[in-house]
Amino acid sequence: MRILKLISVGTLVACTTGPTVADSPAADALGWLSGQWCKESGGEFTEEHWLAPRGDVMLGVGRTIAGGKTKSFEFMRIEHRDGGTYYLAQPQGSKPTPFRMTESGAHWARFENPQHDFPKRVEYRLTPGGLHAEIAGPGKDGKERVIPFDYRSCD
Repeated sequence: MRILKLISVGTLVACTTGPTVADSPAADALGWLSGQWCKESGGEFTEEHWLAPRGDVMLGVGRTIAGGKTKSFEFMRIEHRDGGTYYLAQPQGSKPTPFRMTESGAHWARFENPQHDFPKRVEYRLTPGGLHAEIAGPGKDGKERVIPFDYRSCD
């Protein structure tokens, strides 16, 4: 089982608009995700950096450091293709795993891939304290497993 690692920050932001089925938003609609997001917990430092959208893609990179050594890293991108917006994750530089945007709002987005083992869902939400991200899908026992990441701005 391959687990994709994400990073995030803060508390929930109330959106004034309801969810939309995200069929056509391009990466530039997710500019709120750009920035440097960090977390320190349990002797680990985790960071995720998202470049501002330019052209037709947003690029991101993340890493977790423990004991002065890189424990994991990930390349990410968000792009519009095949009539949808996709989050592509490459943990440890592996082959990209695509997650199609299924819902979004003013400062949040949900991406899903029902065929992937874990996670099946990736979600980002801008919050008053920073950025909240989570990955979710079935655990080994078949029950829903949600792994939250709450991060602050690194600046």
